[in-house]
Amino acid sequence: MVKPIPRIGSRKNGRIGSRKNGRRIPKGVIHVQASFNNTIVTVTDVGGRVVSWSSAGACGFKGTRRGTPFAAQTAAGKAIRTVVDQGMQRAEVMIKGPGLGRDAALRAIRRSGILLSFVRDVTPMPHNGCRPPKKKTCVKIGTEDISRERNDSMI
Repeated sequence: MVKPIPRIGSRKNGRIGSRKNGRRIPKGVIHVQASFNNTIVTVTDVGGRVVSWSSAGACGFKGTRRGTPFAAQTAAGKAIRTVVDQGMQRAEVMIKGPGLGRDAALRAIRRSGILLSFVRDVTPMPHNGCRPPKKKTCVKIGTEDISRERNDSMI
């Protein structure tokens, strides 16, 4: 009995090959998340679907060097290079986080040749936030230290 030869790369709906190559994106959104330890740059279309992304860690930086401005600049350049090849001309920039890579990533985006509609800081700020945990107190009984949480009635 002869076995049928399976077709490589065939799908039920008939799409063959990479979807990323076929998409032309004239306008997009660039999200920069700059923490103290890393910088992540994500490029999405206007609908919010991720087109390209990069981070300082993915660019080969290890340890504390991931939080540096140069690492953020490298990550932004790598993420944007792929979307410029796909035809992106205009973009909005959303910057989040307190890290050192904020300005460096924005500088790299400006140098890439993409026209920026606006730059918005979307860092989440608490409006007096969550209630902090109760303070711990140390009570000495005999020779043992016993830690316990302080009740509001003890204050």
